Amino acid sequence: MIKVLFDLKKEYYFNSLQPVYEELKKDPEYDIQFYVGKDEKRFLGIFLIPQKKQIEEKLLKLGLKLTDKTEGFDLVVCGDVLKYPQHYGDVVRVHLDHGVGTKTLRIRNIKKQKDYHYHVFLEGQCWYDYIKSLGWENVADFYLTGIPKLDPLFWDGYYDNKKLIKNLGIDPNKKTVLFAPSYKPSCISYVQSRITNLLPKYNLIIKLHPYSWGGKYASHSQHKFYEKLAKKHKDVFLIEKEDYDIYPYLFLSDTLISDTSSVINEFLALGKFGIIYVLPNSKLKHSDGMESVSIDPKDWLEGAFPKMYKPEDLLPAVKSALNPTPEMKRKLEEYRNYFFIGLDGKSSQRVKAKIDEIMKEK
Repeated sequence: MIKVLFDLKKEYYFNSLQPVYEELKKDPEYDIQFYVGKDEKRFLGIFLIPQKKQIEEKLLKLGLKLTDKTEGFDLVVCGDVLKYPQHYGDVVRVHLDHGVGTKTLRIRNIKKQKDYHYHVFLEGQCWYDYIKSLGWENVADFYLTGIPKLDPLFWDGYYDNKKLIKNLGIDPNKKTVLFAPSYKPSCISYVQSRITNLLPKYNLIIKLHPYSWGGKYASHSQHKFYEKLAKKHKDVFLIEKEDYDIYPYLFLSDTLISDTSSVINEFLALGKFGIIYVLPNSKLKHSDGMESVSIDPKDWLEGAFPKMYKPEDLLPAVKSALNPTPEMKRKLEEYRNYFFIGLDGKSSQRVKAKIDEIMKEK
């Protein structure tokens, strides 16, 4: 029996781990438990309140087995590097990143934990080429399997657009625009109420990053502004903070507006045309001088996804994304094939097969 620990540092990492969990639990050789982190939210701008208990209650309702222990396992599966890797003992570490965007934090964190070895599963050739460009291809074992987080987008019937349209109460005869900014750096302060220029021609769904609600990493003003906006406009649909899964809304929407968020690439995976807001000085750097993104935003999906450089670009960009030219379609397929492999709903099966090999060798 192989004892497996799924390390859920943040609740919204669950999407990146669940497809592999579903595969492993079919195999009686794997005994699986979940460990839940604090996932703190800021209260009154001062106090950090752990959400661990609430998250555990949700997982128990799903029938998952929980533990407060981190040692004594053969395999740990995580959505980011382990916060305190020394607490897990001599264990096989499987890294399934929680985002498929351009932020370099995913590989930077692995490099920083040079004393702890990870088996890292990548979505496609683009990220591996970037890792090689840094000379870091030996800091972990990398596998090009496709990323399991994307699998549900390609499971027939998994997402029900008709049901979601009914639940939200949106107009099925209008095109739907999804506004899903990152929390930092973010286009929120640039777009602000200009986003309502889309009304009443389009349905507008606003899905904020979980950190935009928590107050720990971003100001509470990020969600308060759009809560007021949603109350004022009946065609603005703000997704509640408890609903951390953006995938049903990606699957439903006709186009997307974002900035540095990984949802840009996730929309690309669906073969849809999104819009990138290129922030001023968005090519930021980490404290050690490393670029914060692997691709300059102005070059990201250039020729396929329209760009916004100022709020006034909103309507022309949406029109372009909803009416792509043949050249845009060609470029999109080119990027899609370079950024991803295996957009077939079976990445979790490939990851599980590789895990089987790793554990047999150990």
